[in-house]
Amino acid sequence: MAKYDFQKPCKIPYLEMVGYKVLIHLKKRRFKCKACGKMAVAKTSLVRENHQIPNIVNLKITKKLMSREAMSNIASDLAVSVSTVYRQLNRFESKTDLSRLPETMSWDEYAFKKGKMSFIAQDYDSNKIIAILDGRRNHFLRYSHKVRSRVKVITMDMFSPYYELAKSLFPKAKIVLDRFHIVQNLSRAMNKLRVQIMNQFDRKSHEYKALKRYWKLIQQDSRKLSSKRFYRPTFRMHLTNKEIVQRLLSYSDALKKHYELYQLLLFHFQEKNSQTFFDLIQENKKTVDPLFQTVFKTFIKDKKKIINALELPYSNAKLEATNNLIKVIKRNAFGFRNFENFKKRILLALNATKERTILILSRA
Repeated sequence: MAKYDFQKPCKIPYLEMVGYKVLIHLKKRRFKCKACGKMAVAKTSLVRENHQIPNIVNLKITKKLMSREAMSNIASDLAVSVSTVYRQLNRFESKTDLSRLPETMSWDEYAFKKGKMSFIAQDYDSNKIIAILDGRRNHFLRYSHKVRSRVKVITMDMFSPYYELAKSLFPKAKIVLDRFHIVQNLSRAMNKLRVQIMNQFDRKSHEYKALKRYWKLIQQDSRKLSSKRFYRPTFRMHLTNKEIVQRLLSYSDALKKHYELYQLLLFHFQEKNSQTFFDLIQENKKTVDPLFQTVFKTFIKDKKKIINALELPYSNAKLEATNNLIKVIKRNAFGFRNFENFKKRILLALNATKERTILILSRA
């Protein structure tokens, strides 16, 4: 082959050097066959054939996609277009291994768009995402009955539609409710009752102002109330948190009665005394306020699942932490319109294995 000429120079964006963006003007030599007249172009390890983005920049894009950085920021930092970043993202595909499922799974939902929730399942032990679904519930039917029968525990919040789904898909799995959500239901009932009693007083009264200002103390575990004395403007005297709670409870007998019951239930729940916890609920379910009756009915209906939560050392805490990372990715990107792009970004950020770099100290 004979040397012919050069192609038109193409602009190759490269990594920054000493704080400056680098643009390589690459000219490729063309060769012509003397026998048949066909043309061939010289190849380089800098870029793939018929591409303008260097391999090292593509690797850098991938590394940044594994972080929680916004797509537009990645494009700006590497002097490429946002479309280039999306093309690199679309090169990755997540494969589902249908031959295995973990013994312990966590289920939850996160907000994809306003008013639209997406389902997420995670391996409890390895924190690896098993599935991210856009409202589809038949994903686990792709696994054989034998594989699904290996699942022993599923942790979830108190979203009742998942109960029957979990039982039908995983016949041998125990459902464990998240302890935080159980306490949250009790806490909300207590807070609503406080607001209900507070609204019975005049808005300008001392009782109304005190119940409104110190609402957090009523929600708090009484064993953790501070005994330090500070000046309280509402009462115009120095009081401890315990003394404030006593004054708040003196405004209403109903508030005092429900507060004492609330604290007893909290104590037995935290001590994992399931028998005493449900005995208290059974004894008081007819005499308490309708706000508490609703919560107690839910607890009695889900008794077995709550007992599992007290007896087994599992919770949804790890998945809630994962959901926080997903929210950071979504917030940095100012939201995603395409569910598949969002899903790939989550899987890249959370499922991709990263090799740990060993720091080496230079010899002085």
